[in-house]
Amino acid sequence: MDTSLVTSKGQVVIPSKLRRKYAIKSGTRVQFYEVNGEIRLVPVTPELIDKNIGLLKTKGKLMHALLEEKKRERDL
Repeated sequence: MDTSLVTSKGQVVIPSKLRRKYAIKSGTRVQFYEVNGEIRLVPVTPELIDKNIGLLKTKGKLMHALLEEKKRERDL
């Protein structure tokens, strides 16, 4: 089990082992969920997007918009 301290600004460092395993790099967007009293952090990666295609029944429009947004963020 890896641990990290929370800074006064509410920031935490994700251990490098987990960053490598889940392909979390500088600029990777993450989502936070609260489930049964736990906080879960989920990286928004192409794999996550592919896994959820069709969930909202938008025929891929939202997925393409999200991928374009990620591309614009990387270009910054």
